[in-house]
Amino acid sequence: MPRRILVTGGCGFIGSHLVDDLVESGHDVRVLDSLDPQVHPTGRPDYVNPGAEYLESDIDDEQAVATALRDIDTVFHLAAAVGVGQSMYEIRRYTRTNTLGTARLLDHLARRERGSIETLVVASSMSVYGEGAYSCPTCDAAVPHRDGAALASGQWEPLCGECREPLVSRPTAETKTLDPTSVYALNKLDQETLCLIVGRAYAIPTVALRFFNVYGPRQSLSNPYTGVAAIFSSRIKAGNAPLIYEDGRQLRDFVSVRDVVAACRLVMNNDEARGRALNVGSGSAVSVCEMAAILLELHGAAGRIEPEISGRFRTGDIRHCYADISALRQLGYEPKVQLEDGMRELVEWAAGAVASDRFDAARQELELKGLA
Repeated sequence: MPRRILVTGGCGFIGSHLVDDLVESGHDVRVLDSLDPQVHPTGRPDYVNPGAEYLESDIDDEQAVATALRDIDTVFHLAAAVGVGQSMYEIRRYTRTNTLGTARLLDHLARRERGSIETLVVASSMSVYGEGAYSCPTCDAAVPHRDGAALASGQWEPLCGECREPLVSRPTAETKTLDPTSVYALNKLDQETLCLIVGRAYAIPTVALRFFNVYGPRQSLSNPYTGVAAIFSSRIKAGNAPLIYEDGRQLRDFVSVRDVVAACRLVMNNDEARGRALNVGSGSAVSVCEMAAILLELHGAAGRIEPEISGRFRTGDIRHCYADISALRQLGYEPKVQLEDGMRELVEWAAGAVASDRFDAARQELELKGLA
């Protein structure tokens, strides 16, 4: 049965793909998006789906949110300021958009008649974990510890906080203790926690999806605070070397936007997902160096451009974090897109997309503030 769905941030990378899927499935879709110039420097992108209704406004605008929610029965809340490094020096803007914007949305949902909202899905992030999961071969503690002195000396792998022995990384499950290490990560934890608390209080079936490293077509190639795959693609297109922090062996979980959309659609209609926070990833660990090598090959730049391994670190960075997706798999989720196939989709789209390599300016900003 068709629903009346609001997608906040629906002109963005993940949101626009979700809107396409929902419109094609026969739902009535409304989008609320601020069209932030950092993400959309030329205004509304040409890829937005003409079958949806669009409202251009900030998520923290009282009247805009009220208008956006009119006659809506399902909400996907994806609107957010995104960027770990930038969040550390634009603290107020990130918190206003992410935390207070979510509170504004929830204020309106709390005033609605009980039962009028069938589902609320909020986009959270793997960043809420801080470091991923580890085991200690010597003791049972496995509390990862990386201090500034160790990082400055090139000791990248975390040691056990108890016995000081090297730790072994493991897939990160939803049961891991949450330990956000950046303002952005704390904002995402605020978003998911606020939504789950209000959802329980007002009988709104709510799901928080912890997205891991999402990549794919439409990821901004001009925003130096977006995902690493898009940042690397932008630099390669400009003939510049991808800059890799630490030694490049840090492990991440790169998941195609198409698989993320499938997860969103799954939990919208799954009673067992309600009231839960769930990982959305590929379930595979890939090093940043491996990902850079794949992109260089697909861009036809292998042998001509080599990644620059900086041996430097950024405040708030973590070493290893990749998803245990067994909880979502039990609900019927199965990632379909293999990494090289998904990266090929990104590269083919990037070939015709406008890209402005602004990474060096962003890096210099971090360095000036002592954050890199």
